[in-house]
Amino acid sequence: MSLDWIYYAISWILLAWHSAWDAIGIPDTAVLGTNWAWILAIVFLVVTVRVILFPVFVKQIKSQRAMQALQPQVKALQEKHKGDRETLQKEMMELYRKEKANPLMGCLPMFLQIPVFLGLFHVLRRLNPDPAKNNKDIYGWTVDQFNSASDATLFTAPIASKFGSTAAELAQLGANGTVVKIMAGVLVLVMMGTTYLTSRQMILKTGWAEDPQQRMIQRLMLYGIPLSLLVSGAIFPIGVIIYWVTNNLFTLGQQQWVLRKFPPPVTATSGKPGTSARNGAQPAKTGGLFGRSKPAAVPPPPAAPKIAGPKPGAKPANPKKGRPAKRQG
Repeated sequence: MSLDWIYYAISWILLAWHSAWDAIGIPDTAVLGTNWAWILAIVFLVVTVRVILFPVFVKQIKSQRAMQALQPQVKALQEKHKGDRETLQKEMMELYRKEKANPLMGCLPMFLQIPVFLGLFHVLRRLNPDPAKNNKDIYGWTVDQFNSASDATLFTAPIASKFGSTAAELAQLGANGTVVKIMAGVLVLVMMGTTYLTSRQMILKTGWAEDPQQRMIQRLMLYGIPLSLLVSGAIFPIGVIIYWVTNNLFTLGQQQWVLRKFPPPVTATSGKPGTSARNGAQPAKTGGLFGRSKPAAVPPPPAAPKIAGPKPGAKPANPKKGRPAKRQG
């Protein structure tokens, strides 16, 4: 299956934004060792994709809410069909179908962005200022646009270079190997950190899943993917890492807004003290991005009941009234 349509689409968006920044006066020449028109084109490629996928992202949040609300029923099915995995899976799929909940919806936005990532990876990997390079004008590029992008840098590190670039590749790009490794290394660490924070933010708000399979996916998203980037990040061009970091930052802001708009439901187990991940879904934390929660407000002590005083002009109450009078000797 040819992926040319993805390369054409990514190239069209990237070139459209570059032309827009060029039209408003951002020069193609480097300022502080950076060609800002191309860097901003990559940044706003992210914005364009995320705006297009925003309805899917909202559906993802709603699906996660539905899955969380079904956790008590899922746990009941697990207890009922313990040891009968086939029947359990059948009953759970029937429950999801009946309640219109889709376990795969949580990963759909990420899957939809994979073609964009692959398209940008392919387009940027082709960049090379070598005058003898062929096919500079494919995917809708002009030769001048290709040459301009091939010379684009971020603090003197070419956006087409990567941490693992060979000496020959660095020579073709006219890049300093030390600068490239420092810039790429810093961006990879930022990419790992922001990837971890996006997953952590969601789990802090929704709590750990009741279903072991869903909980395993949460752990994979939280720890597995960021750690894998430590290795795979070495083959990503700097321009692709800029895309990934920008996408993560956009996700952090978007998730914060959506989670405020659609707060997680309060499950039956969330109000029970001592509930742990082993016995059920953990209650969603209400803290911020790093899990810092505000101290719970201590309710004021109940006020003492007020005793009504005598009304103005009323006769004073006689506390000895009702007692027999003392006899005088």
